[in-house]
Amino acid sequence: MISRLPRIGDLLKRRKKTAEDGSIVVDAARKATGGKARTRIVMTMAVFFTLYSTIAGRLIYLGLQNPDLSDGPQSRVTASRPDIVDRNGEVLATDIKTASLFAEPRRIVDADEAIEKLSTVLPEIDYEQTYRKLKSGAGFVWLQRQLTPKQQADIMALGVPGLGFRTEKRRFYPSGETSSYIVGLTNIDNQGISGMEKYIDEQGLSDLQASGLAIAKDLKPVRLSIDLRVQHVVRDEIAAGLERYRAMGAGAVVLNIKTGEVMAMASVPDFDPNNPYNAQDKDRLNRMSAGLYEMGSTFKSFTSAMALDSGKATMNSRFDASHPIRVGHQAIHDFHGKNRVLSLPEVFLYSSNIGSA
Repeated sequence: MISRLPRIGDLLKRRKKTAEDGSIVVDAARKATGGKARTRIVMTMAVFFTLYSTIAGRLIYLGLQNPDLSDGPQSRVTASRPDIVDRNGEVLATDIKTASLFAEPRRIVDADEAIEKLSTVLPEIDYEQTYRKLKSGAGFVWLQRQLTPKQQADIMALGVPGLGFRTEKRRFYPSGETSSYIVGLTNIDNQGISGMEKYIDEQGLSDLQASGLAIAKDLKPVRLSIDLRVQHVVRDEIAAGLERYRAMGAGAVVLNIKTGEVMAMASVPDFDPNNPYNAQDKDRLNRMSAGLYEMGSTFKSFTSAMALDSGKATMNSRFDASHPIRVGHQAIHDFHGKNRVLSLPEVFLYSSNIGSA
């Protein structure tokens, strides 16, 4: 028995219908997938928008704050400086660690009580200024820099909330007044303001500090030409002379005649760089570098040397210093004249103005 074969037209209709059904399923799947992707994109954009809005808002807030009350440069930790040593390696200046007192005004409960307690340890504290700082609402303010260990311990014992300490670096000068004008000073932020300390900053140390690259272990000591032993002797001698002759000031320099190096240079009155309260007084200046003097009789050494060097005179040359020399309307005299003929060494020895002329 032969079965009936399906017609070709029926087969084509069935295939078309199947294809249409499959297309519907695929389109539905694509729509579902596309919807999920759009949802993820929207959520991601929302997260980033929220994040950047928060950052922008914080920046605007900080920009509107009073710069005097914000956590600015006043909260920086002081940078390191290299040691300064003499020609033999004796330390003239070095960094030491010290504690500095700060406050977080937002955590201060009673400003009056806090100041009252602090004044028992720091009697010199300014009430009005400290009160304004503690009532400022800032996150950080300095109250007192470079405390002694005892002051730090006493303040900690007060138990005032909102106070804290930061370890800073300050400069210490073991030789004290002996080399104060040569070594110089630093300010409260450990930046050089005079002498070699200022010179070191000008040679690039300040740039390293600003960039955060002034690391103590990487800073090599700065070696000077002075000899601390000679410096001690020179300073003691001119200090004794100042007192003996009741002078306004005195100074001296010791040079190595072969190299021109400064072995010692001192000037009095001087100051203690560890406690430079009088460093700005008018009589505190390095008379050997900042003082102005007429050449006076010191110029005779140059005239004698030039006469010998040019061949115009010899050590046996003789000069008549028995009478003044007239030049126009002026007369050249000797202050302590010998009133006789002098040899060239005698002209220099007796500081003869007539012989030098």
